[in-house]
Formats: sequence, C-alpha cells, structure tokens
Amino acid sequence: MVEFKRKKGESFESFLRRFNKRLQQSGKLMTARKKRYFHKDKNENKKKISALVGLELKSKKEYLRKTGKLKEENGRW
Repeated sequence: MVEFKRKKGESFESFLRRFNKRLQQSGKLMTARKKRYFHKDKNENKKKISALVGLELKSKKEYLRKTGKLKEENGRW
C-alpha cells in the first residue's frame, strides 16, 4: 500500500502531480486495470453441470415446440 501525505506548504496541484507520478511508478494502477475484466475459468465440475442444464433446457424447449405450445422461431433473433 502506497501512502501519500501532503507536505507542509505544498499546493494541491503539486501534491496531485506527485501523487500521480508515484502511483504510475508503483505499478498498482496498471495491475488494477489488467485485473479489472479478468474472470477465472470454470472448473470441470461446473462446466459439466452447466452443459447438462443446457441440454435439459434444450430438450424441454424442443418438446414444447413439437407439442405446439411454443411458436416457431426464425433464426437467432
């Protein structure tokens, strides 16, 4: 953790400039930006479970479509 305190008699602009410079030199900002959108991959068990749920939903939808309770869709949208 990088700590910043304003020096005695230091203007806010110079403090802000010093803060930004030290923050970039520390590399904390870059690592935070890199980790921002990173998502861990699912483990094998969760992948299998989600695949089974998808298959079950697909089969239910197909059954409803065949029985006429669900109208036909044209394409993806």
